[in-house]
Order: sequence, then C-alpha cells, then structure tokens
Amino acid sequence: MNLMIVEDEPRLRQALAYNIMWESHGIDMIGTAVNGLEALKLMERKKPDLMLIDVQMPGMDGLELLRELQERGFLNRLLKIIILSGHDNFEFAQTALKHGVSRYLLKPAGEAEILEAVLEARRQLQLDLEQWRRQAALEKQWLSNLTHLQNLFLLQWAGGKMGREEILAKSKELHVPLRQEDRIAVAAVELDPFPDDGENAEIQKFTLQLLAKELLTPPTWWIAANSDMNLMMVYVISSPEAEASEALLRMNADLSQLLSRIKEMLHRTASAGLSAGAGPLERLDSLYRQACRALQERVVYGHDLVIPYRETGGESARPFTIPPNLENELEIGMETADEAKAMAALQGIWGGLVLDVESSDDFHEAVLFVHGLFTRMIHKRGWTIKQVLGDEAKYIQNVSLLSTQTQTQALLTRIVQRIVAYVREQRKANSHQVVKEVLRLLNEEMDHELTLHTVADRMYINSSYLSRLFKQEMGVAFSDYVLERKMARAKTLLQEGSKVYDAARSVGYRDVSYFTKVFRKYWGVNPGECKG
Repeated sequence: MNLMIVEDEPRLRQALAYNIMWESHGIDMIGTAVNGLEALKLMERKKPDLMLIDVQMPGMDGLELLRELQERGFLNRLLKIIILSGHDNFEFAQTALKHGVSRYLLKPAGEAEILEAVLEARRQLQLDLEQWRRQAALEKQWLSNLTHLQNLFLLQWAGGKMGREEILAKSKELHVPLRQEDRIAVAAVELDPFPDDGENAEIQKFTLQLLAKELLTPPTWWIAANSDMNLMMVYVISSPEAEASEALLRMNADLSQLLSRIKEMLHRTASAGLSAGAGPLERLDSLYRQACRALQERVVYGHDLVIPYRETGGESARPFTIPPNLENELEIGMETADEAKAMAALQGIWGGLVLDVESSDDFHEAVLFVHGLFTRMIHKRGWTIKQVLGDEAKYIQNVSLLSTQTQTQALLTRIVQRIVAYVREQRKANSHQVVKEVLRLLNEEMDHELTLHTVADRMYINSSYLSRLFKQEMGVAFSDYVLERKMARAKTLLQEGSKVYDAARSVGYRDVSYFTKVFRKYWGVNPGECKG
C-alpha cells in the first residue's frame, strides 16, 4: 500500500514521513505535500492508496482538498484518508466524515496512534478490495465481456465438439436463447478483396461486423467474428419445419440488404456464402463448412453476391494442358528479362486455363498449374521462391488466399515482374563481379601484355561478351581503358625518376621504341621529357 502525507508544518511533516517505520509495516511512503494544491499535483502522478492530511494549511486547506478530490473523481472507497486537526471542531469532523474520511485524529497525536490509524485504514481498504473482487467487479466484468463470451461460444459451437444438451446449457448461461426444436442455417460473410486494403482493412472489417450486428439482431441472428475478423452468422429458425423455406428466403433478403449497405458505407463490396439449408443445432459445424465452401465460389461467380452452397457430386478438378510454345516463350521471356514477351505468354496461358473454369476447385487447380511453371523456372536457376518473390511467396504456398480472378491475374502479373526484375538484378550483380575481377587483373598485372582475348580466356568467358559487358559497366572500350591506365602509370613512374626502359617494362612494353611511339602519341611529348 502507498501513503501520501499532506502537512504544512516542516518539522511535523518530516517526523511523520521519516520517524515512523512505514516500510517495516508494508507501507511505502511515496510523497509529501505542504498544502492541498501541491497534493493535487502529486495525486496525478503518485496515485496513493492512503492519505494523511492536515486540516489547516495555507493555499488550500484539508477540507478544500477533500472537496477538490471528490470533484476530480479521486475519492472512492479504494482511497482511505486520515485527517489530522489541531481543533476539536465537530463541524470539521462532520464534513470530513461526509467525504469518506476513515479517521479523524486530533493533534498532538502520537506516532503510535497515527501508525495504528493508518494500519486500520489499510485493513479497511483490503476488506473493500476483497468485497469488490467478490461482488461488483466480477459481475461488471462478466457483463462487459458478455459479447466476447458469446462470440467464443459461437465459434466453439461451430467447432462441432458440443452435443445438443451442452449447446442448450451454455447458450442459456450466456443469454443466447435457443430451444431444443430450433433449427439453424448459416452464412459466412467477408469483404471482397480490394487492391489497396492497407491499414484500413481491419477498420473496414470491424465496420462490417458492427453494421451486421446493427441490422441483423438477436434472437433471429447471432454473429461471431473469427481470428481474421470474418463473420459467421447463425440464423435461428423457430417456426415449424414446413415454414423453414420462407425463413430461408427472409435470411437471403437480410443478407442482400447487408451487402447493399456495406457497399454504400464502405464503397467496396462484400459477399456471403450460405449453407444448403437448415439443420438441427448440433449440425452447425457442417452447415458452416458449407457456407464457407459456397463463399469460395465467388472466384467463379464474382463479387457482391449471396452464393448458396451446391453439391459438386464428387467431381474432381480437370487436368490442364497448354501449348508447349507458350510455356517456352514464358520461360525465355523471364530468363532474358524480356518483360513484354513474358507477359504476352502469361496472358495466353492464363486465358486458356480459366476459359472453362466451373468451380473454385478448377480455379485453384489452374492457379497451381501456373505457379508450378514459375516455381520450376526459379528453382532451375538455383534460387528460392522467397528470395525472388518476397512477400508474394505466400500466394505460391497457399492458393486459397486468392479469392477472385482479377486478384489472381494481378498477382501473376506481379510475379512475372518480380522474376524479370530479379533476373536483371542478378545479371547486374554478376556483371559487376566480372568487371571487378578484370580491374583486379589489370591492376596486379600491368607489367604484362593484357588483351581482351587473354583476359577473356583466363576468366573462361566469351571475348565479345566481355567487351560488351566492360563497355557497359565502365563507359569505355576495354583496349582504351587499358591504354589509359598504362600511360598514366608510365607517366607517374617517369616523373618519380624511373628510366624510360624501366617505365616501359613496368607497364608491359618490351620494345622501348614502340613504347616511346605510343607514349608520344598519347601524351604529345617524348617519355624523356616527363622525367622529373
């Protein structure tokens, strides 16, 4: 427990603060104040549990401080106050007790009496805390968390691990009125993918949740949000089974209105998947799976729709084939960093694959097929998916993240662009390394005759490729660069006092007369004229 002392008399304040062994009694003395004004400032930062307050103080006395504490919301049963007064004044005492003061002590109270009064106030506070914990706190906390608890119940119910009796018992406890004969239908609702979700995605999902709960209310509708903030919506049908079809029509109308309102409010669309029909309470898990499966079909049917579940009859996704020339063109376009060629091949491949797509299974199979082409090309060059595609790699690893044809086509375009950019980066890095190695050779072996062909042979690369690469990186032809370096080195040696013969050999010339001729042509003077 923390104690604050408010006393204007310096000697008494010091005695109260430091003569009484507060710490040995489990009390931390966290601050002292000379009047009410200073005490108010300390209250904001220190938040004491116990206060020892003098009545008569300059600036703001003890009773004024009590009134101010009450106005500011500090006074409650979790703050205990002991008043010290030099006057046996009934009115003072009455006012103090009115403000919830625990004890009214008259000066000069002894240290033992003051200590006992503070310890008694602490005992009262501990009792109040315990009572608060047992009663009001738990009840308020439970009520404030009721919506969260209902959400958890609905998600657990959808997990399929509760029988009918447990469902009914738990629903009663959480004020979700269900009857044994009730039937349920289920919808799965999500915002449709949007190109620039960014930081607004979570806010928009939360808005969808709030709007759904505003429009579709208990006891007919119960709404839960999963960890991704997507909605599972349980529709309770209390009418006889013969009237269930009408209830399902109303359910469809409710959802259509919700999607319309979302479009108006957020300027983007949402879609809903519906279970095939209604079922008993214990079938929520299978009905929810149907609703989620139906929602996946928006990749085929589009956005802003309420999509009912339909049986596929056990059909499997069809195999895919593409013209070999298109696959070759895609690979060549990416390997040569020809983005236009790669994009044209991709459009031909994707257009052929999705032409006859009839279900989300067919769609995802087509996506996997194209992803396989990309993966093979990347691995063939010794790279990794993550290395080349970065944050786009998650779509290669989990095609279920793709929910529309537009979103998928945009992704495939970005993947081609990423691969082409990576090829260019690797080429640039490799080119830089090759040129760097050439420059090292020139620097270390300047006293040798170095030609483009001899350097290319030593590095096991084509001389024409090296010539083009060197000029691209350095801005000058290989032979011109070598001549420039040799002549600059020879001039420096001559100026430092070297003989013409030695300077010539140092830069790879064995014939001094030929060196002299080249030097004169490059610098306009004979080598001997440069000697220092």
